[in-house]
This record gives sequence, C-alpha cells and structure tokens, in this order.
Amino acid sequence: MDRTELESQIFEIIAQLYKKDEEELTLETRFAEDLGGASVLMVGLVSEIENELDVMIQLQDAAACETVGDLVDKVEEEME
Repeated sequence: MDRTELESQIFEIIAQLYKKDEEELTLETRFAEDLGGASVLMVGLVSEIENELDVMIQLQDAAACETVGDLVDKVEEEME
C-alpha cells in the first residue's frame, strides 16, 4: 500500500469515528483542537486501524499523535 492509499484509508476511518466529512480532514488536522479527541474515540480509532489495515499500533503511541499526519506516519512505520 502506498502513502496516498494509507492516508485515504485513515481519513475514512477518522471521518466515520469522529463524524466528520473526509473533505474536512487534512494531515494537519489536530485530534484535540480540531476533532475534540476524546480518549474513547482514540481507542476505537486504534481498533479500526488494526482491523482495517492489519497493523498493530499501541494506544499510547496513537494517543501521542498530535495530528492526523503524525498518526499516518506512525501507522506507516508499523507497516514496514
């Protein structure tokens, strides 16, 4: 999977969980400030990433991501 596909899939998952339009999301979208990043949503996000992308990512690593781009980078690292 290339970077563009990965970004697209993660945007899709985030849009569903956070009830946003995918078009609103960018790599600079911040979880806390822009999405109101509740911890329960982050748990769901990690679970969906694991299910959809078959990648194990630690909740604490995902929670440490400030932006969507940070999360994409983290998932990409785990896929290597």
